[in-house]
Amino acid sequence: MNDKDKDNQKYELSGLLIDEQEDRSIRAKLWYLWRLLWRDKSGLIGLTVFLIIVFTATFASQLSPHDPLKQNLHVSRQPPVWVEEGNAEHILGTDNLGRDIFSRIIYGARVSIMVGFLGVSMAFSLGMMIGLIAGYKGGRVDSIIMTLTNMILALPYLVFVVFVAAILGRSLLNVILIFGLTDIPIFVRVTRGEVLRLREEGYIEAAVSIGQKTPAIIFKHIMPNLLGPLITLATFEMSAMIFYEAGLGFLGLSVPPTIPSWGNMLAEGRQYLTVYPWMSIYPGLAIVITGFGMNLFGDWLRDALDPRLRRMKK
Repeated sequence: MNDKDKDNQKYELSGLLIDEQEDRSIRAKLWYLWRLLWRDKSGLIGLTVFLIIVFTATFASQLSPHDPLKQNLHVSRQPPVWVEEGNAEHILGTDNLGRDIFSRIIYGARVSIMVGFLGVSMAFSLGMMIGLIAGYKGGRVDSIIMTLTNMILALPYLVFVVFVAAILGRSLLNVILIFGLTDIPIFVRVTRGEVLRLREEGYIEAAVSIGQKTPAIIFKHIMPNLLGPLITLATFEMSAMIFYEAGLGFLGLSVPPTIPSWGNMLAEGRQYLTVYPWMSIYPGLAIVITGFGMNLFGDWLRDALDPRLRRMKK
């Protein structure tokens, strides 16, 4: 074996060692986060609730005992199974058209998770990039971006969303776009504030002094430190979007009536609230439990990703 082959072998071995060290570091961080989660029971409960909702939405067709759109007027307004005249075939009862409420709640989870996840993903990605540009560039670019951001944030959010939804019409895609686009300014403002703070750190100044280019500084040094606060914000915004989507559905501005959603179920059951309360109570509980679980998990995530808050709790 010549010297060149020996050098190549050394480089390959060093590369494997680096990869192995990175894998160990990732595993150590995940194990650390799991220990923090296990100690914080409220965060564990929140994560469990969130995973159950995601699992339900993913496998709705397998978990649902009935077709959520199938109407049967012979069993309409049937109470839950534990109430007198209830039937085990319909655990949570039926609505005014004889559709199974339990099945509709299961399928309604799909709409809530899709709106929350896709809307937040859009706002997260676009808001982060715009906020990075505004915070790092500064000057006139920052002034223009923040002026537009503040103008949008000055509008009453729910009124603005209802106005846009009324114009665009009822559609799942429209709802996702509405929440995704209107939530961008929140991520822009948070990202810009973090970038302004990080830009003054010593390691950023050192990277600038040795001549690193702007894209390298942003993607290698600033962006990794942004992910923690933005992921935490995303969990709370996802919970808020689920509530807002239900509100739009209650007003008749969310998805079409042919798509089961928790907001539509609330709207359909409100006129029977005093005589057949289960039509609205159980979809409302699904909304509350989902939002509560996500807020618990988001609160833990905020503490886990911010060492200062962990020290304060101790």
